[in-house]
Amino acid sequence: MEEKEAAPTITFEDFKLNRQLLNAVADAGYTTPTPVQQQTIPLITAGHDVMGVAQTGTGKTAAYLLPLLMKVKYAQGLHPRAIILSPTRELAMQIEESIRQLAKYTDLRFLAIYGGIGPKTQIEQIKKGLDILVATPGRLMEIYLKGDLVLKELKTLVLDEADKMMDMGFMPQIRSILEVIPRKRQNLLFSATMHPRLENLTAEFLEFPMKIEVTPSATPVETVSQVLYQIPNMQTKLNMLRYLFKDEETFTRVILFTRSKTNAEKVAAFVDDSARGTVRVIHGNKGQNTRINAMDAFRSGEVRFLVATDVASRGIDISGVSHVINVDVPIIYEDYVHRIGRTGRAEQEGASIIFATEAEMHHIREIEKIINMAIPEEPLPTEVEIAKTKFAEGQEMAKEIDKQKRRANPDFKGAFHEKKQHLHEGVIDKRTGKPFEEKKPTKIRGFRRNKS
Repeated sequence: MEEKEAAPTITFEDFKLNRQLLNAVADAGYTTPTPVQQQTIPLITAGHDVMGVAQTGTGKTAAYLLPLLMKVKYAQGLHPRAIILSPTRELAMQIEESIRQLAKYTDLRFLAIYGGIGPKTQIEQIKKGLDILVATPGRLMEIYLKGDLVLKELKTLVLDEADKMMDMGFMPQIRSILEVIPRKRQNLLFSATMHPRLENLTAEFLEFPMKIEVTPSATPVETVSQVLYQIPNMQTKLNMLRYLFKDEETFTRVILFTRSKTNAEKVAAFVDDSARGTVRVIHGNKGQNTRINAMDAFRSGEVRFLVATDVASRGIDISGVSHVINVDVPIIYEDYVHRIGRTGRAEQEGASIIFATEAEMHHIREIEKIINMAIPEEPLPTEVEIAKTKFAEGQEMAKEIDKQKRRANPDFKGAFHEKKQHLHEGVIDKRTGKPFEEKKPTKIRGFRRNKS
């Protein structure tokens, strides 16, 4: 039998990028294009509208930036010729950093604009002249409506993380943007998941798009191992963190995700007290400079633990993250994929751990449907102290379980109702000598004022 010849290895040279970009790619340490880059770069270079469905950590940012930088080529005029829309300021900052890395040998001018800080400095930079603008939709429209941003020179529009933009309610702003930019342009849309609603957006936004789907929608990165621990309450989750973080050689650089700002602060304070290494926390209430400094410190290795809410689950592109720990289960199920995509980036191996209470197991099962796999479960280590569930926390979990059961079965009365009924079953009313019957409360129609 004749042996089949191995397929030739594709290199960045094959994309006919200019020398400035190839040198920047080499400096960044990229050697072989990822699958999404191999499929997407030639189509964008050829001028097609492209819809790309690709997981975070697969190299999709460079997949659209390299052909975009090739197209824009050099500094020209005052007004932006390309706009990249991002759902969060963290992702906008990350895209800006990627442009800085890849455009280092060009004279291209670029800027990221986002909320959380005043627009004055951003407007001043825009007026100096721009080639590429990265923006969150709200800040873009705010500056445009002030008359400080001219969009008539726009040739390329990129929507990055389009699914997240829809989840966050940005569609009205996106439609407003589409109304004020030139109709003749190249459109690129990227998403990690394929919402049914995204098909509608694609129909009105893209013209005869070429669709690239590198991985099935909402599939975790293959280089990330996953494990689930069922844990009864928040205090036991914290005890589990203390147990895990004793292994300093394994848990070297860790991102911990929580569902709320309150839990983020609680987890950060506990880890700071109980584990070796610096901790930083980022969430919506933190100032922009605080969040930037926290990310930079984590990226540099100065900080071992970064605690974040889902506002930061996209936009954290940091190599060498050893573990992502989901202290709380996300209730927007696609966010699980984005959370764990913070580790195992650029084909490196990573690990994801998720903690779930009894009430959160419902969300685990829904996530498993989305990712089309069961998350491997392991028993809680015997060394971990199991804390008693606080009354208020137990009540909240019981109510949440009731809600889940009612959604599944409209006739379900609720655990509290069943418990009350059960307590009265077979009990004899001493006054009547008959089985106890629950009576409806008597309405008090009024009262007499005491005459004194």
